[in-house]
Amino acid sequence: MSSQPKPVIHPLFHSPTSTYQYLLADPTTLSAVIIDPVLDFDPSTGTISSSSADAILGLVRNEGYTVTHLLETHAHADHLTAAYYLKQQLGGKPKICIGKRITKVQTTFAEKYAVNKKELEGVFDVLWEDDEVFQVGELEARVMWLPGHTEDHVGYVIGENIFTGDSIFNPDVGSARCDFPGGDAHQLFQTSQALLSLPPHYKIYTGHDYPPGGDSGRAAPLPYTTVLEQQRLNKHLKEGTLEEEFVAWRKERDGGLGEPRLLHQALQVNIRGGRLPADGFLKVPVKGVKL
Repeated sequence: MSSQPKPVIHPLFHSPTSTYQYLLADPTTLSAVIIDPVLDFDPSTGTISSSSADAILGLVRNEGYTVTHLLETHAHADHLTAAYYLKQQLGGKPKICIGKRITKVQTTFAEKYAVNKKELEGVFDVLWEDDEVFQVGELEARVMWLPGHTEDHVGYVIGENIFTGDSIFNPDVGSARCDFPGGDAHQLFQTSQALLSLPPHYKIYTGHDYPPGGDSGRAAPLPYTTVLEQQRLNKHLKEGTLEEEFVAWRKERDGGLGEPRLLHQALQVNIRGGRLPADGFLKVPVKGVKL
């Protein structure tokens, strides 16, 4: 892979959801992929807008890129994917891609939200196999299964970079929760070990960043650190961390976390590959006193 050109990587941070989106291109052919794009959603009004996705489209056009793939790392629970919107705006040509275990996630949440299963048919163009290889122009990309946060979670190794979604965060943030259906702290620990066994100079691009701030913390989001920096500094998973200790801590921590703000809206759209329900309504469960 060293003989390949180095990809051009544009990190795009979506502040309302603390999500990193990435536009990556082969500098030789100008073929490109978009990783984990976001639709804007205002839960107070139920309004979906496309300003973030449109900014990506503007960059694509300005750089002269041809987008071939819209890559999802998993069915996100904290933002709505812009993959289907982008596919429409790009003439229907890019393929919406996700790991093959999305079918299990679709089944789980179709039951929870009473989704008509016909609305889930063919919403993803490609369901990746583990370790599947594909081309982005002259660049070779490899799919890496990264379970733990969710069971369908994958990452993308392109050149000396890996786009990890929510499987690991920057060293001063640590790790993602494991309490969603199909999540597993033991698996997340094993995933972290696989990531940290990559060459030390490889760059780990995260799916989110939550800068700690304060007097001693950084204030600005950071799209990547190296494997070596993660090995030395990750506050949850650095070298010497024992699996049993991590799992016990993660379970205790996850037990005190609330639901993501856009959980229900995001999942219903994301298992549809970015499409809205046919009837235009998103369901929100009601808790508390039975009436």
